[in-house]
Amino acid sequence: MLKVIPLGGLGEIGLNMMVIEYDQYILVVDAGLMFPEDYMPGINLVIPDFQYLKDNKDKVKAVILTHGHEDHIGAMPFFLKEFSVPVYGTGFTLELLREKLKEYQLPEQADLRRIMAGDTTLFGPFSVEYISVNHSIVDGVGLAIDTPEGILVHSGDFRIDSTPVDTQLTDLIRFAHYGEKGVLAFFSDSTNAEKEGFTLSERAVKKTLEDLFQVCKGRIIVASFASNISRIQQVIDLAEKYNRKVVLNGKSVITNVNIARQEGFIRLPEDIEISIRQLNQYPDESITVVTTGSQGEPMSSLARMARGQHKGIKIRRNDTIILSSRFIPGNEKTITSIINSLYRMGADVVYEKVSDIHTSGHAKREELKLMLRLVRPRFFIPIHGEYRHLVKHSQLALDMGMSEDNVLIAQDGDVIFFENQSVLLESPVHTGRTIVDGKGIADEGDMVLKDRRKLSGHGVVIVLVVVDEETGFIVYGPDIIPRGVVFEGQAELSLEDAKSVVLEAFEEFERSTPIEWTEVESDIRRRLKRFLYNAIEKNPLILPIIIAV
Repeated sequence: MLKVIPLGGLGEIGLNMMVIEYDQYILVVDAGLMFPEDYMPGINLVIPDFQYLKDNKDKVKAVILTHGHEDHIGAMPFFLKEFSVPVYGTGFTLELLREKLKEYQLPEQADLRRIMAGDTTLFGPFSVEYISVNHSIVDGVGLAIDTPEGILVHSGDFRIDSTPVDTQLTDLIRFAHYGEKGVLAFFSDSTNAEKEGFTLSERAVKKTLEDLFQVCKGRIIVASFASNISRIQQVIDLAEKYNRKVVLNGKSVITNVNIARQEGFIRLPEDIEISIRQLNQYPDESITVVTTGSQGEPMSSLARMARGQHKGIKIRRNDTIILSSRFIPGNEKTITSIINSLYRMGADVVYEKVSDIHTSGHAKREELKLMLRLVRPRFFIPIHGEYRHLVKHSQLALDMGMSEDNVLIAQDGDVIFFENQSVLLESPVHTGRTIVDGKGIADEGDMVLKDRRKLSGHGVVIVLVVVDEETGFIVYGPDIIPRGVVFEGQAELSLEDAKSVVLEAFEEFERSTPIEWTEVESDIRRRLKRFLYNAIEKNPLILPIIIAV
């Protein structure tokens, strides 16, 4: 009995996690996070709900990581607190994970096992071959999983770049090999399923970068994803070619470059690297800075430069700032604000809307077609994307001649059941999102989020009353303390009326022995909610505090 259960990553960008289950054996593919959405004020991260795996803990035998992006490995520290199982991944992926685990004091507990593209590992009833794929991070793999019911192919995140700047190609020959052999089901990346054509090659981006290096007279500051080692290598190569020194700025850039050096994915000559303290020892035209902050993160190096708060780098006239990444949806306003600030400081800014300065790591429609042609699956299930991406990818498969009965649009929690070369969707298992707030973890439906949304939109009203413990009569108050609530000039009148509402609640409650103050607090909350909505048309969070003395 073969089951495939996505616990995250279908119908959303990020949170990628998939369960492959046969009999008493569960293999987990990826454990990623997503960053909080607008309706999650103050939340740090969002990770998948592990409840199904907890319910089947004895079956969970191993995890395979396809690559090192946060949306595929970001939940691993939380996963490894619950499950002590080996983790398989390529060298660069595991070293990124090892750094992440240090933050959670877990490195000694983790059983990290290196694999390489081309290797095959046996996991109980499964045999898994790791297939090289090209992506916007090095050392990524797709998976060919041989099961008792047939072969499953998982694309990982991929693109087909025939002229990459590194040597890592998407191994179309191995994907075609499995297509010849016969693939039961193909699970394929859908992130760019809406976009026509082919993905722009990294070499085209390098040509744009070189054009800028040729004409820039001042410092060049390049902000990119710290995980995009190929892009960072291009900047280093161009700096060397045009006699510029290189400064690595930002914790994640420095960490990732050091790991890439150890793993042989980056070459940074010692004679061109300088520290941030050495910047002023060289003329502006001989400086290149590689930094974090391409998405406008408030505490990133680029954001601090734009605010004039960076200790080591002050933006100057003739500086050229290159945002060598795409604008992730939701970040546009923040990034635009930083661009405007940089222009006010006299810098020139180059970004994807005005130049081919970035290319996606995800396959576009023509590449997706090619992969489908090579793999030739019996069943096709699009993964990794919002619901519209899954629909567009499934329509692509139908346009290529696949039967409607053989193309499935699954969602998180769906149980995809394979038996005797047939497939069906069983009742979904429990799934969802778990929010990470500092060191705390809670379900997405927890009151924490509801209260924060109310606080952000309506404010809070605190009611403070001191009462005699024996008689229940008020000895002080009530004090009404509003925070984040606007009364538009009628504050005194409205506050006095609110006090009257509280006093009425005290006058009318039954003084039993002992007095149930929680019931009184609930009654105050109910009465004030109605009064405040009528008075100011807002629904603030109401916190009655009764102190018995």
